[in-house]
Amino acid sequence: MAVVCLLGAAAVGVAQVGWLLAGLLFLMSMILFMGITVINPNEAVACTFFGDYVGTMKQNGLRWVNPLYSKTKISLRARNFNGQQIKVNDKMGNPIEIAAVVVWQVVDTAKALFDVDSYQTFVQIQSEAAVRFLASSHAYDNMEDEDETVILRDNTGQINSFLEQELNERLGQAGVRVMEARISHLAYAPEIAGAMLQRQQATAVVSARKQIVEGAVGMVEMALTRLAEKGVVQLDEERKAAMVSNLLVVLCGEKNVSPVVNAGTLYP
Repeated sequence: MAVVCLLGAAAVGVAQVGWLLAGLLFLMSMILFMGITVINPNEAVACTFFGDYVGTMKQNGLRWVNPLYSKTKISLRARNFNGQQIKVNDKMGNPIEIAAVVVWQVVDTAKALFDVDSYQTFVQIQSEAAVRFLASSHAYDNMEDEDETVILRDNTGQINSFLEQELNERLGQAGVRVMEARISHLAYAPEIAGAMLQRQQATAVVSARKQIVEGAVGMVEMALTRLAEKGVVQLDEERKAAMVSNLLVVLCGEKNVSPVVNAGTLYP
């Protein structure tokens, strides 16, 4: 009877040990399973251990991380930020509308996650601030100041380079690198667009007239010189003045002129 009791107790003990081992194996498998993570291409996982930053994993594929680590996934892909049109005064104080497109990506996950509250919101706000700073630092055109060399309307390459440099300086503290920045919209504000268009048209007309007059004067001078060199006709000062007047009218007039044959003489 005693032997039977001993055998029964041993069987119970073995069963308990078996269940204990099974429980331990299950617990270990769960711990191992909880540590498994998948890292996709252009993706990173930042790990912290009870508030302490441990590091960032960027290797793609199936990875195992300490289950006690807190894991935060962050994308390393290039992203586009299409800024809205904003109204700002340029260097000359004229209100203009301007917008920009920014291509950016995260290069430092620790800064992106822990140095700013929300790196995406940070990119949007700082991009708008950089565009405002750029617009207020340069003139839309150089009609008011001809000595202005870099203007928003014409120097697109330099303006984009300035914007990209300014954004990299602002977004560097968030672990973000600006790959490209371009002005996507640029125009005078609606309240002055009509007046500025008239001014541009007037400036263009004056410039065109200036070139026409310069060309006409050169042609008249050439005609008088050729006539004098070849001795075709002898012209006194009054006849030269009349010829210059007629040629300038023909060359500078907006409409085609009708020739008039003078059958008389210039002198009474």
